[in-house]
Amino acid sequence: MNQTIIDAVDVDLIQSELTPERFLRKSNKGGTEIYVFDPHEAPALMREVGRLREIAFRLAGGGTGKECDIDEFDMMHPACQQLIVWDPKNKLILGGYRYILGENIVVEDGKPRIATSHMFNFSQEFLEKYLPSTMELGRSFVIPDFQASRVGARALYTLDNLWDGLGALTVVHPQIKHLFGKVTMYPNYKPDCRNMILYFLHKYFPDPEKLVTPIKALDTGINEEAMAKLFVGGNFKEDYRILNNEVRARGQNIPPLVNAYMMLSPTMKMFGTAINDEFGDVEESGIFFAIDDIFEEKKKRHIATFSL
Repeated sequence: MNQTIIDAVDVDLIQSELTPERFLRKSNKGGTEIYVFDPHEAPALMREVGRLREIAFRLAGGGTGKECDIDEFDMMHPACQQLIVWDPKNKLILGGYRYILGENIVVEDGKPRIATSHMFNFSQEFLEKYLPSTMELGRSFVIPDFQASRVGARALYTLDNLWDGLGALTVVHPQIKHLFGKVTMYPNYKPDCRNMILYFLHKYFPDPEKLVTPIKALDTGINEEAMAKLFVGGNFKEDYRILNNEVRARGQNIPPLVNAYMMLSPTMKMFGTAINDEFGDVEESGIFFAIDDIFEEKKKRHIATFSL
């Protein structure tokens, strides 16, 4: 049974922790600001982020069920850092990510100490060759009033603002060459739409080396033969058009974050899908890409617009 979510944190406390040294950049759109903070040093900000995450995830059909979404990965040493979009006009946190640099990830008995380790197995090649230069991303959220289904363009701005923040982090931490994250599909999302999306992702972003694999893969029951007959576009652009049309015809949209990752890099890898039994049984698909391979248009928009 879900616990009652905590009350909003006093805005004066929040603003007192939005100090100049935590300011990362101004966003490209919407007049918002990006901040980064350590949970141990900014407890009010962390509490409000935990509250907002739980609200957003519960509304979508997931969440922890606790009064506030703050877990061991937020509070471990070294902790995941928190990146947030702040709206100074309305004095609101609009969305966020948490992240940890590969050099700060502890590996014990072949398992990295990150939130996805209870869902995925990591190959020795990934741990040795890629993890040290990888930034792991998680807990992406946009507050409900700014989600695409509610306010359209304003919500797209918030997701775009988050990418501005991630772009800046790649400049601040030049040793980071790869991003590892996940996209979430919620139990109430239509299975046939989910299966088309997953088929498409595996077709265009395969992981033939099996760098990372689900411990217990989601049993989708995908009909490979039927999917092959559906996706006959012959290239990414045409098959994406088919995917988008088919999903919309069933009254759904491709989830915004899934859409954003698809359009980020032609060499992205899809690591398969696992059920997150610690987070409302949502379905999590691992994704991985090299920063150098991000499309030039996206680099110009989110990375080149930031300078130290």
